[in-house]
Amino acid sequence: MSRKVVRSSKFRHVFGQPVKADQCYDDMRISQMTWDSTFCSVNPKFLAMIVDASGGGAFMVLPLSKTGRVDIAQPTVCGHTGPVLDIEWCPHNDNIIASGSEDCSVMIWEIPDGGLTRPMTESVVTLEGHSKRVGILSWHPTAHNVLLSAGCDNVIIIWDVSRGEPVIRLDSIHSDMIYSAAWNSNGSRLVTACKDKSVRIIDPRKGTVIAEKEKTHEGSRPIRAVFVSDGKILTTGFSRMSERQVALWDPKNFSEALTLQELDTSSGVLLPFFDPDTGVVYLCGKGDSSIRYFEITDEAPYVHYLSMYSSKESQKGMGYMPKRGLEVNKCEIARFYKLHERKCEPIGMTVPRKSDLFQEDLYPDTIGPEPSVEAADWFAGKDGEPILISLKEGFVATKTKEFKVHKSLLSTTSSTAHRQTDGTDYHSLQEEIKKLKITVEELSKRVSSLESKK
Repeated sequence: MSRKVVRSSKFRHVFGQPVKADQCYDDMRISQMTWDSTFCSVNPKFLAMIVDASGGGAFMVLPLSKTGRVDIAQPTVCGHTGPVLDIEWCPHNDNIIASGSEDCSVMIWEIPDGGLTRPMTESVVTLEGHSKRVGILSWHPTAHNVLLSAGCDNVIIIWDVSRGEPVIRLDSIHSDMIYSAAWNSNGSRLVTACKDKSVRIIDPRKGTVIAEKEKTHEGSRPIRAVFVSDGKILTTGFSRMSERQVALWDPKNFSEALTLQELDTSSGVLLPFFDPDTGVVYLCGKGDSSIRYFEITDEAPYVHYLSMYSSKESQKGMGYMPKRGLEVNKCEIARFYKLHERKCEPIGMTVPRKSDLFQEDLYPDTIGPEPSVEAADWFAGKDGEPILISLKEGFVATKTKEFKVHKSLLSTTSSTAHRQTDGTDYHSLQEEIKKLKITVEELSKRVSSLESKK
């Protein structure tokens, strides 16, 4: 007689806990675009959501503390001339956010502390280089002011944001639309998923494909790919019979998946969020009402199902809080901001523990906001590992201001570059305005004298 042994895991009993109704964000008009992005981005200071806008594209930025009903006159960031498709906060500066749009541009914005008091139409810098809409943005995890953008022109551009220049352009690797692009932990590699059903691992600075797997998923719907533990690749996609799948791959042997599991027959694209500190991956389906979580280990079947959080309302998008923004005294290991039709609902993923002491096994040193390498050095070939911080002291009072978030150079160098490109003749313009004023005054005197003679 055999006895089935249940695999032990400290995350087996993780449960999702939504906040109370008065701590949600209510009465926003979330974008109706059908693009498969998260529509939401969050950091320890701000929550940003793509919203409907007439005559262009816009997204809303709210301080995390500004919960409840959102004023109909709440200012938005509205500088794009087409709908906004993706937004992402800079990991090294909580006031800097990037947005990609149907107008083929990428814009970088600096949000003032306390949030917006009036509509923001002028970006810090505008990045132009795509010929079709820009639907994917991803900041470099360790290099300062390095941003990746991917468009429907099948091109990936890697920008030096402080200079406002495209430094790397990958335009011959993908033959069809790019569905996803993600960095590895130190930003030395990229993994992309394409409409041709191939997943590629790319050395971005050399512009070469290191490994490629064709037909990772047989279905024709979008595929997502992210790096997980030990350089492995996790993908989500669809089978030939339109069943949703999750698979784990070892790039050293790309011929066959380590594991491939079928989940259900829903049609929404599964968005993966991986936590390197715990080895847990969360799968959030567009249009679903649930969040599944799995633990990735070195033992078969490698991707172990843990549990699922379900609610009544389906999700239009999802924001994922960086680890440094969690409440560690509540044993919160992840927090999502779930977008509904007109509401955003925070959901904390919590490990049940009776002790109020800091749980060191749940919170190893995690990625902090400090970059480890400058943009010029990274483009020259230097890599930097993430600089880790301890959460033990940082979150005793659960206040984000206790973190030493260093101000990015972006707000100074890019603003200067922007003024140099748009206002090189600033002083000469002032002189011209003075001369015009003098001329207008002289003409006014002449007209009045002529009228008096009549």
